[in-house]
Amino acid sequence: GVVMVMVTNPQLGWIVVLAVAVVFAVIAVLFRFTLPRFKIMQTLIDRVNLVAREMLNGLSVVRAFNREGFEENRFDAASRKLRDTQLFTNRAMAFMMPTMMLVMNLTSVAIVWFGAQGVAAGTMQTGDLIAFITYAMVIIMGCLIMGMVSIMLPRADVAAQRLSEVLATEPTVRDPEAPTRVRSDAAAGARISFDDVSFRYTDDGDPALSHVSFTAEPGTTLAIVGPTGSGKSTIVKLIERFYDPTEGSVTLDGVDLRALSQADLRACFGYVPQKAFLFEGTVESNIAYGDESADEAAIRGALEVACALDFVEAREGGLSAPIAQGGDNVSGGQRQRLSMARALVRRPRAYLFDDCFSALDYATDARVRAALPAWAAGSTVILVAQRISTVLAADRIVVLDEGRVAGVGTHAELMESCPEYREIALSQLSEEELVEGGAR
Repeated sequence: GVVMVMVTNPQLGWIVVLAVAVVFAVIAVLFRFTLPRFKIMQTLIDRVNLVAREMLNGLSVVRAFNREGFEENRFDAASRKLRDTQLFTNRAMAFMMPTMMLVMNLTSVAIVWFGAQGVAAGTMQTGDLIAFITYAMVIIMGCLIMGMVSIMLPRADVAAQRLSEVLATEPTVRDPEAPTRVRSDAAAGARISFDDVSFRYTDDGDPALSHVSFTAEPGTTLAIVGPTGSGKSTIVKLIERFYDPTEGSVTLDGVDLRALSQADLRACFGYVPQKAFLFEGTVESNIAYGDESADEAAIRGALEVACALDFVEAREGGLSAPIAQGGDNVSGGQRQRLSMARALVRRPRAYLFDDCFSALDYATDARVRAALPAWAAGSTVILVAQRISTVLAADRIVVLDEGRVAGVGTHAELMESCPEYREIALSQLSEEELVEGGAR
């Protein structure tokens, strides 16, 4: 259109140039006012989704405390802010289309007006005038379509920036360029050591761990106990290298974890998280998630050690019984036992149990602990627990208090030398039960 306009009659080209300039000026002004609102709108959409998700996930709590009205008002406030912002942007964008049509029609009038003068003077043919109007409309329509596309551009730009922020984020935990090789199928257990380890989740946050040192020897059971918030789960996360220590080092068989590839490192562990999570599929697919090559006998063996085989076989379909997303169609204790079986089927060098026995009743807890030594023979077991009864038979117990090691030793040694451990133990069991448990 631009080329043909200049070829047909360059003298009238200024009209098209002026029209295009007006179109882009309108678009620029609208962008100036709407782009910041589109960024705000994206945040408000996030807020509405967050409130809605909280209401749905916490529906039973909302009902239990009769807070339906409060939640409705909270959702209404978030929705109202989003509505007001969207009305502003939609009204601004609605102004664009009539403006474009006005520019297009004024351009046609101007071309006819000035072109008619050229036709009257004999400097322009009537056919050229009609052709010029057609070419001008091609240009204006192109700009009009650009304006329509530009309505979508601000939101797309905001969304693209948010995606770019995620994609451009550099992970803090990275594999070294030349990782040290480590065997994940070694028959012997892993030797895991903490050497003066300190860690904080944020640069300006309080330390979760301070100068922690201990060693889990191969083939032994190391238990970690302490009050809530003392850093027990943080230790397991550092072993799995979900984070790197702020100070000190964590080693596997004497090699700093930062010198190993993450895949090789995690292949050495069977990890049971504090909050059990199952994937949509079947019982068999969830257990085989820990070891894709596991056959039915291995899966059944792991389920039996985790005291889950009975309820699995009682379900219709057995190993093929369906598991809903997140494991919502099984109870918390069943979900935890299936999560244990998923780690057990790997037969790794070290088992990491992150306070996963808390969802089990005492009888099931005792049965799992009784079956575990034979299954995990030779492997290292690191056991985070709240119950003293769970850790009584551990080879070594690490007591944490406010992120620091308050004591290390056996149950009997800690009862004599560690007031923090003794206080926790006596708050759960009687003196006679502690003596009997220690003797066993």
